[in-house]
Amino acid sequence: MTIAGAVATGPDLLRLVAVPVFALVAYRDIETRRVSSTVWIPLALLGAVLLCWDARLAWAAGGNAWTFEFLIPTAISLGLVVPIAYLFWWFGGFGGADAKALLVLAVLFPTFPEYALGSRTLPLAGATDIGTFSFTILTNAVLVGVALPVVLAVRNAAAGRIAPVMFVGWPISWDRIPETHGRLLSTPTGLSRGGLDLDALRMYLRWRGISLADVRDAPARYRNPDTLPAEPNPPTDGAVTADTPRSDGGALESAAADETPSAEPESQPADYDDPWGADAFLADIDGSAYGTTPETLREGLEVLAEEETVWISPGTPFLVPVFAGLVIALVYGDLLLGTVF
Repeated sequence: MTIAGAVATGPDLLRLVAVPVFALVAYRDIETRRVSSTVWIPLALLGAVLLCWDARLAWAAGGNAWTFEFLIPTAISLGLVVPIAYLFWWFGGFGGADAKALLVLAVLFPTFPEYALGSRTLPLAGATDIGTFSFTILTNAVLVGVALPVVLAVRNAAAGRIAPVMFVGWPISWDRIPETHGRLLSTPTGLSRGGLDLDALRMYLRWRGISLADVRDAPARYRNPDTLPAEPNPPTDGAVTADTPRSDGGALESAAADETPSAEPESQPADYDDPWGADAFLADIDGSAYGTTPETLREGLEVLAEEETVWISPGTPFLVPVFAGLVIALVYGDLLLGTVF
């Protein structure tokens, strides 16, 4: 927003603080899929202060500066982008951090900023007719999110990895699974988009106090539900960064289970009522592990116990497209309206 001929107002300059913060949370979202809620509080407070500052400047300027350059874009930002963020979170389309990020952007960037850079003024495409910058960031983020599967498919095709799930995932070695976020796409019967959540897998392994390498070394043993610990470990939330218990979780319910590793051929697993203790795990944690069912958990364990390479979907965290959408908006403007119109 330009007031009285200025190329950048004080509020617009202070809004640039959001860029490194969003870069950090995007990185954290990739690495851990966890973003602390406390990171949004300072930005929200800053946005509220800058909004009042902008209102004062626009009111002093009067005319179009108050109505068309401030009041209308701000009303759209708070009255449209905020409800969109809330509704998408409510229906499960966004995670909590994604929704909070959009809420912060709606308060922090209600109007189009302007920044002088030599002979150029950013954003290069200028303001849209709507004039709501947070909405531009949102549409840019959606376009980036839509483009990512195409990029992924091209990458897989170039490497000769042609598969039905090449738009959503790629193959990795089994030993990278413990440090990877996403969803397992490999199943005993082929590839599926609805496989085991890797955070849920980590919860299960921590609950039992074992590692994925332990499972691969003796799948027959751990398939037997009698080897479940009498005192399971805390499952944590499945984050890669959580402390991992390295014990059997307590005394085994059946001491005879220690003698079973070679009691059955791996090609003919025994018929248990609860293979891998999947039902017992989900019942003990009193609910669902990211929507995981006992059957999904069993299928994932069967695959990971045998396969050297599996397909996973990283599930691009939405904070990454949001950060990209913010940077694009600041440098270029609105990808959709600026390019089409």
